[in-house]
Amino acid sequence: MSGADPHLSPIAWGEDGAPRSRLYGDIYFSAGDGLAEARTVFLGGCDLPRAWSGRDRFRVAELGFGAGLNIAALLHLWRDARPPGAHLSIFSVEAHPLGPGDAARALAAWPEIAAIAGLLIARWPGRARGFHRIDLPELGATVDVAMMEASAALAAWTGEADAWFLDGFAPARNPTMWRQEVLDLVARRSAPGARLATYTVAGVVRRDLAAAGFEVERRPGFGAKRQRLEGRLPAAAKRPLAPRPRVAIIGAGISGAALARAFRALGVEAQVFDAIGPGAGASGVPAALAAPRLDAGLAPPAALFAHAFRRAVSLFALTPEAIVARGALQLPTGPKDPTRFATVAASDLFEPGRLRLVGALETSRMLGEPVPAGLAIEDALVVEPDPLLAAWLGRTWRARVAAVEWGDGGWRLIGERGEEIGRADVVCLAAGMGSARLAPGLPLTAVRGQASVARGAAAPMATVFGAYAIAIRDGVLFGATHDRDEEAVEARQIDHQRNLQALAQGLPALAARLAGVPLEARTGIRAATADYLPLAGPVPGAPPGLIVLSGLGSRGFTLAPLLGEHLAAVALGAPSPLPNDLAALVDPARFARRARRRGRPLASPPS
Repeated sequence: MSGADPHLSPIAWGEDGAPRSRLYGDIYFSAGDGLAEARTVFLGGCDLPRAWSGRDRFRVAELGFGAGLNIAALLHLWRDARPPGAHLSIFSVEAHPLGPGDAARALAAWPEIAAIAGLLIARWPGRARGFHRIDLPELGATVDVAMMEASAALAAWTGEADAWFLDGFAPARNPTMWRQEVLDLVARRSAPGARLATYTVAGVVRRDLAAAGFEVERRPGFGAKRQRLEGRLPAAAKRPLAPRPRVAIIGAGISGAALARAFRALGVEAQVFDAIGPGAGASGVPAALAAPRLDAGLAPPAALFAHAFRRAVSLFALTPEAIVARGALQLPTGPKDPTRFATVAASDLFEPGRLRLVGALETSRMLGEPVPAGLAIEDALVVEPDPLLAAWLGRTWRARVAAVEWGDGGWRLIGERGEEIGRADVVCLAAGMGSARLAPGLPLTAVRGQASVARGAAAPMATVFGAYAIAIRDGVLFGATHDRDEEAVEARQIDHQRNLQALAQGLPALAARLAGVPLEARTGIRAATADYLPLAGPVPGAPPGLIVLSGLGSRGFTLAPLLGEHLAAVALGAPSPLPNDLAALVDPARFARRARRRGRPLASPPS
């Protein structure tokens, strides 16, 4: 993917209107009837819909997303033959992504699937390297598309497929996708009894699938192809359906809200507990900026923040009343920043053209005062927390959870007077620093932050320069202080002065206008970690079902939406939208592993 021109479509349209690959010289689907081919080869080849009968979750994986025809055919069938209340998870891989216009042109040939195709096209994934999620709640389905080579995508995926569509271009033209390494990964990412279907019966593919553990057989083909291939892994004993777990979330800020939304999307309604109510902690600011952390090294942490930013923007767009403004400008704070900006803007971690270098004349015009050249982040969003929390949380129980206790195969939530206030199979700690009180030993550090609000003042677009300035609906929000190991929430006049001084370093004209203007304080206690990465995973050493989402620092609104989905998937045994190398970055157990290597004692987990 990295060697392709991101602005050149991989499709070449023939005189007959049929799409062909520019790179491989092969067709995307049968020139006769691609939809009928998809139904015969892939849906029929995987014994659908019979294979998902009686299942409350079913997982399909595909190599070769292309124009989305196989997935549209699958979703059309799922809509009509879905078990009541069931959820379909789809994972597809595409190394050379199409744009939505080309996909719409390709799918327009089949009016009978127009409604499904329209949903896919309206939510079409971008081109940036990594995983892209398409939400289809009206169909009880999610689609994760990995924009990367097949072997890298399968190594990164955490799911297990019940059915596989192998639909890459012909092995003779695209041997990379069909090599033994890839087919071994297909087998390792398969559930017992998984089915597999493909149009090719090439001898090397049959032999390599058999070597990977599949029982394969040739079946009558479609159209001009005499044969096709079906495969199956040996099946394990059928397990009874497990009841859906009881889930409790402690904390009603953006982390708790993201978790509640993610569990609901997977069919589980969680109970949310908070001592004060929604947005009472660090999430209770007038506005928040969703923007990526810029890392010129482009290492896994950079991929984590880019992926999280992309997902946050996608989900926030579903609550348009929460969006205050679009776009942000990053200004340099040191001599290396222009080079760093250029490296990040050219990275395939972001959509082509959505991070843009801008010269000093343009930045000065944008901000209304002389400033240096910078980086425009076109997709950044300024969001208002209250509408988001209201849309995502659902009902919230006003209660302080003083402790969580394991017993009788589940968790008890204990109130301030020692009384039991709830029971759950899964408990999510999303209470900022309060999470460390409920699970002693979590490596969290308190960071006090005070932001300043100037009501009635005007500001240009959101700007970041070490500090930040954001236009809110009725004024300007700027700051914020960053004081480690402090948890006092009272407003401090000296912190307003610190915020004005920081503002003057980036936007001196705006700072001068705000000097002497009455300022309100918004103070919150952020939870941070020593490596500046969040905690998202099971609490180390604790009994099963205790998970934590905390340590997000000042980037909760960027990180929480994706990490909430990751944790809900982990808790329910669903495929995660977070690649497993990035999941390892945020695994709370990373600190315990480091402590063991250094011979240090570990704190006792809750029990």
